[in-house]
Amino acid sequence: MSERGALRARLDLLAREVAKFGAVGALGLVVNIAVSNLIWRTTDIPVVRAGLMGTVVAILFNYVGFRYWTYRDRDKSGRTRELTLFLLFSAAGAVIETGVLYLATYGFGWNSPVQSNVFKVVGISVATLFRFWSYRTWVFKTLPAQEAVLSTERFLEPRRPADDVTAPGPVPR
Repeated sequence: MSERGALRARLDLLAREVAKFGAVGALGLVVNIAVSNLIWRTTDIPVVRAGLMGTVVAILFNYVGFRYWTYRDRDKSGRTRELTLFLLFSAAGAVIETGVLYLATYGFGWNSPVQSNVFKVVGISVATLFRFWSYRTWVFKTLPAQEAVLSTERFLEPRRPADDVTAPGPVPR
């Protein structure tokens, strides 16, 4: 496989991963917004606390989607470690997400239902970038065998003489 072919294969895998992550995330967004709005409209719980409650429910929903669909082919040997890291990075994402809502609500006084939903989505968007990076890097690690296969494929690729440092050629003077 050429370098170009290997790069294309890796980009295709990344595109599939991003699409699956996005699909689970979109459903999580719906759950998050629905729960938050349900709490905002039916209780006297303050906006930021209700938003955080929606986030927690969405985090639990997303774990199931990520583990059993998006990252189902990833290492499953350390579930306790995986769940601990998932909750840790999800909490950091929740701080980012809730921080945006908090700043809009209490910093600028933007707390109408429409404004709260807009800043909830803005916070989720910023936190999603962090979550995608942290989940794929630390939580749902690729299996060592997959990494070994990619390395072996690169090693076994036929080399062109131009790539070989020991190939005969003119001697520089």
